[in-house]
Amino acid sequence: MGAKLGEHDGDLAENAEINITPFIDVMLVLLIIFMVAAPLSTVDIPVELPVAVADPPVRPSEPVFITIAEDLSLSVGEIATTKASLITEVGIATRLDRDQRLYLRADTSVPYGELIGVMNQLRGEGYLKVGLVGLDADAVADAPGAPGAEE
Repeated sequence: MGAKLGEHDGDLAENAEINITPFIDVMLVLLIIFMVAAPLSTVDIPVELPVAVADPPVRPSEPVFITIAEDLSLSVGEIATTKASLITEVGIATRLDRDQRLYLRADTSVPYGELIGVMNQLRGEGYLKVGLVGLDADAVADAPGAPGAEE
């Protein structure tokens, strides 16, 4: 309740302004309650996860690498090929085993569309296990002549 004391003779004029002090007090109390209660409301369920005991997949003794060079030439292993004869060369290298994993590697300058085109061609012939080969960042940094390598 607020009242203005002014020039009136004995009459107090009504003040229509809102006193916001109690409002601020209530808001501060609610803020403190939420700050204390929020961390308590999170539920931590302790779970002991099992350790994986599966052996890592065995890498084939002679993996089949398909390489796309900077000039977009293709090779299967060490044998140069073309897009038209790619499936034939892959069939020879895999002995027509469509379940054998193929490793596809491409130069960094090869357009993405070319890489996907080769993958689609392999997929169309039933070779669904195609892995992309990249260099390990640690191995590249340790290589002699690599940027940032100590010599």
